[in-house]
Amino acid sequence: MAFLFWKKKKGEEPTPEPIVEEVIESVIEEVAPQPEAKPEPKPVAKAKPEKVQEVVLPKRKFAKGIKSLFSRIKFDVENLDELEDVLIQADFGVDAAEKIVADVKAAAKKSGAATEAELKAILADIIAESLKREDAELNLSSGQLPYVVLVVGVNGVGKTTTIGKLSKYLAEAGSKVVIAAADTFRAAAVDQIATWAERAGATLIRPKVEGQDPASVAFEGVEAAITQAADVLIIDTAGRLQNKVDLMNELEKIRRVVEKSGVIAEVLLVIDATTGQNGLVQAKAFAEVAKVTGIALTKLDGTAKGGIVYSIQKDLGIPVKLVGVGEGIDDFAFFDSREFANGLVK
Repeated sequence: MAFLFWKKKKGEEPTPEPIVEEVIESVIEEVAPQPEAKPEPKPVAKAKPEKVQEVVLPKRKFAKGIKSLFSRIKFDVENLDELEDVLIQADFGVDAAEKIVADVKAAAKKSGAATEAELKAILADIIAESLKREDAELNLSSGQLPYVVLVVGVNGVGKTTTIGKLSKYLAEAGSKVVIAAADTFRAAAVDQIATWAERAGATLIRPKVEGQDPASVAFEGVEAAITQAADVLIIDTAGRLQNKVDLMNELEKIRRVVEKSGVIAEVLLVIDATTGQNGLVQAKAFAEVAKVTGIALTKLDGTAKGGIVYSIQKDLGIPVKLVGVGEGIDDFAFFDSREFANGLVK
């Protein structure tokens, strides 16, 4: 998979904007971490890109981590009705299970398929086609550097791990990554992400004081990414969903601060695949407040309920873009509907 990143000539420093006489008061009010903080300086604008350089991301397989649907039934023409129960148990949902089985029966009748291999091939085709989306890739090709990726999700779903894995993946393609640790309400969260940032070779922007305003950390992350001519800025956020209003206000504040100097390319919602339909409930709640553009599904290797991918995409209309299938920093890949379908019916 390839994305287009705008690059500068080696050693070229960003060209500063003309000095302005006025400092935007709204930025000062929103991001000052302490009452006595001085107004933040105007971020330095980057030089216009001179050329487009293609960055090819390494291809990784993830199907080996997916549990097959067919550990309990014999898959043949006489047992197609049992397939519906299997799909429901795998979290495809009742309506989806009924439609998939009906499509398999129709395709098998038309083609004369009868063997297990032939029926599995038909099922894989149907699932892959139903999950295929044109917007499944990360939005990292506009050329508006740095690409800002906002990562949201409840605590415990694997946000920190996902950020570390994504940073490492991008670094392997030659991209410079900055991580802003804006989940400032949990000291442990900052320490954890610091470990992953070091492993991934990314620059970490951490709170200067405990409990610092998350928006101010995000702002400092943008400044650092611009100053260092980074390709990607990944911003971690708090995982609290108890009060939607507070969460919405916090995310909106981060968005406003970031967009004073940059553009948010992606808002990734991290969901734990092992939570099944509870994960879908979380996704709906976050989608209401966070303007989610893509899903990062973790622990896909730890569940037999892989159908949650189908439910998320169909019920929310949000594409699954990333998947985690292990604890290692390389156990991570971009979602591919064909590979996923083949893994389910293997």
